[in-house]
Amino acid sequence: MFYKSILKVVGVVAVVMAVMFVGCGGNKKTSASNQEKSGAVEPTNTFTDTRDGKTYKTVKVGGKTWMAENLNFAEEDSKCYENNAENCDKYGRLYNWATALKACPAGFHLPSDDEWTALVNYAGGEKKAGHKLKSKAGWDNNGNGTDDYGWSALPGGVGSSDRNFGSAGNIGGWWSATEYAADNASYRGMVYGGEGVSLYIGHKTNLLSVRCVED
Repeated sequence: MFYKSILKVVGVVAVVMAVMFVGCGGNKKTSASNQEKSGAVEPTNTFTDTRDGKTYKTVKVGGKTWMAENLNFAEEDSKCYENNAENCDKYGRLYNWATALKACPAGFHLPSDDEWTALVNYAGGEKKAGHKLKSKAGWDNNGNGTDDYGWSALPGGVGSSDRNFGSAGNIGGWWSATEYAADNASYRGMVYGGEGVSLYIGHKTNLLSVRCVED
């Protein structure tokens, strides 16, 4: 069930409406470059998921190759936001935690909390990483970022186990592979009103976006 909550993003408190937060083929690789070290966008490569033929942009950030788009593989129990296929095309699909663990294609995996932490630290830390990782368009209320590394974070919104949805355009939440307790796992979140990336604990039945990282 959705309810109003206040999410504390390091350095900014954003009031988020109607949000439920209870609590991977081969690909072409490039070596780390001076562009990456300087914070400039590294040339983006592509990867084709042989399971369904979808092609994803990939980008190397901090020595790791990440998908530069939210996963859009129709794994069982995944959903399009508001059950609208056009939202899958725009934001990727939403997954519960158990489904997210097995959704990435061969050669990729759901990032651990440590891998998320390394990404966030590379992008300037919790207070500033969101602004650098967000896409330059697609966030409501002028909440876009600078997309310094081509990671292009989009706000796919969230869903609940009873298939309610909320906050696409305002919030992005991405699962990690790290379990917190029997019913909970960690994830990272960005909001339109903040520049940070925060660590949250969510119920495993929540529906969130997925980014895959290369093995």
